Amino acid sequence: MFDPSDPISAGLMLWAGIGLIVAAAFLLYGFDKVDPGAHDAYAVRPLLIPGLVLLWPVVIWRWLSLAKGGQ
Repeated sequence: MFDPSDPISAGLMLWAGIGLIVAAAFLLYGFDKVDPGAHDAYAVRPLLIPGLVLLWPVVIWRWLSLAKGGQ
């Protein structure tokens, strides 16, 4: 299905790979900082993985802006 020699497939695999890494890091370390009300919402976290994988640049941007103290 995915041919690594195809540039589109390679790009999608790279995007998804980075997204999975960002999703894991965000769900382990950043989720509580971005949404303090969801501190013990462990059942919700797996449901966020597809969106985090697709939108990882937005997640990083928002996470960093909140880490710097912005709203």
